[in-house]
Amino acid sequence: MTSSDIFGSLFDAPHSNAIFADDSFIAYCLKVEAALATVQAKLGVIPPAAGQKIAQAANKFQVDKDSLRASTTKSSIPIIELVAQLRQQVGSDAASYVHWGATSQDIMDTVLVLQTRELLAHLKTLLQQIIDNLKQLAGQHRHTLMVGRTHSQHALPITFGLKVSNWLAPLLRHQERLVELEPRLLVVQLGGAVGTLAALGEMGFPVQQALAVELNLAVPVTPWHTGRDSVAELAGWLSLVSASLAKMAQDIILMTQSEVAEVRETGDPTRGGSSTMPQKSNPIISEIIIAAARTNASLLSVMHQACIQEHERATHGWQMEWLTLPQMFANTELALGKAAILSEQLVVNVARMEENVAATNGLMMAEAVNLALAPVIGRAEAKQLIKAAVPIALSQNRHLVDVIRDQVEADIDWESLKNERHYLGMSQTLIDRVLEK
Repeated sequence: MTSSDIFGSLFDAPHSNAIFADDSFIAYCLKVEAALATVQAKLGVIPPAAGQKIAQAANKFQVDKDSLRASTTKSSIPIIELVAQLRQQVGSDAASYVHWGATSQDIMDTVLVLQTRELLAHLKTLLQQIIDNLKQLAGQHRHTLMVGRTHSQHALPITFGLKVSNWLAPLLRHQERLVELEPRLLVVQLGGAVGTLAALGEMGFPVQQALAVELNLAVPVTPWHTGRDSVAELAGWLSLVSASLAKMAQDIILMTQSEVAEVRETGDPTRGGSSTMPQKSNPIISEIIIAAARTNASLLSVMHQACIQEHERATHGWQMEWLTLPQMFANTELALGKAAILSEQLVVNVARMEENVAATNGLMMAEAVNLALAPVIGRAEAKQLIKAAVPIALSQNRHLVDVIRDQVEADIDWESLKNERHYLGMSQTLIDRVLEK
């Protein structure tokens, strides 16, 4: 769908698509091969001249993609043909030292880590942009009164600033999660055929360490070619980020409903149009975010299935990652990009929020009235009185507090009790906690 001329712009994730494109993948593979030869030459594992030739050839030669594609069809792994072409480019005197002591998965897993690092840098930038936008929005509307809803019905009063803070808080946790995840994820893979580094002998660990330094990666405790938990953890992070953005998008969709009309996605009147209903302004940005998040949630199970790998080289789990992880990156980039637009351009209808609060006729204050009456007439009696007063308030279009005041003699500040702003609990402190964090 992303390659479609029609739908491509709707679902486009340019950074993810570019990083996982063939040319980028080949370039990363050659970078790892060059780095491997360079450090092995420095350590005396291969002749210095051979290391220099390999690095030079890897940095400049053009891969025959047709042959690469044909070979991958037969062997299922592109590294075999890529190494063969690199050896031909290097020349006979150094060809045998290309890919020395490594296996195809060593190269491809290390490439995946390099791709991941570059993409995460971009996603972190987008995430921070959204956080900054929501921080400003929460501060701006910290006192904007609105209806708080549970089970999609009026519950208690809140402020829009608190709602935005609740969108913001999980994004801050995702930043923390990524800081914890990256040391486990951004590690080199070099283990040889079964993860013992046997082909490199006593130089196995020195080469592994030097390759990690050359690529600015860490060294894992053991080679991880069949231990995919960190890759699955990455997928979980991608799914969580998109899910949190979708929570915001779902709220916005509900708030844009004609009967609610508390927000609009943007001030652009050309967005979200209908082919037959000119009055429509559909929440299309939010819809795409939710579609991306729900797709990621489905794909996450595939990544967990891919963790089930047998012995020292799996038969299928690795390929499941190839099918899934690039799409999850693209979905998350898509969701972040759309959420950046929402968080920056969201139009808040403060007047409508106030109208919706007033339209509840004080029903949101039922809990507050109960707490005020309980010490005077008893908790059970207060609850029964309020329950009986609710249908009267609804049928007579009267304020709930006025209905109750007519039925009970109590020394209560009724006018204060009618003010929803007096029943916001710790909202301002909660907003401050999020904004300070």
